[in-house]
Amino acid sequence: MPRPAAALAGLDKVTARVTPLGGRVGETLNFGTLRITIRACLVRGPDQPADQAVYLDISDTRDPRHDFGGWMLLSAPSVSMLAHPIYDVRLSGCRA
Repeated sequence: MPRPAAALAGLDKVTARVTPLGGRVGETLNFGTLRITIRACLVRGPDQPADQAVYLDISDTRDPRHDFGGWMLLSAPSVSMLAHPIYDVRLSGCRA
């Protein structure tokens, strides 16, 4: 079931600071040198095991080798994650 917004958490691995991020589907967020575009946020229906997923396009304005595009799952963040030396981005949940 689609949701119109996503809540994310951005971690700066250098300072160990976590920054809450949030936006609507289609919106682009800035976190450090990252530009994060939320493409979709989905929640499983009530008749299925609880889980949420977000589709993100993430680009690094300084180094395109660290760009990411794909789904992130709330229940399994390590399955599909951003491979960046300084930043980490995770899904906190989809919002109505």
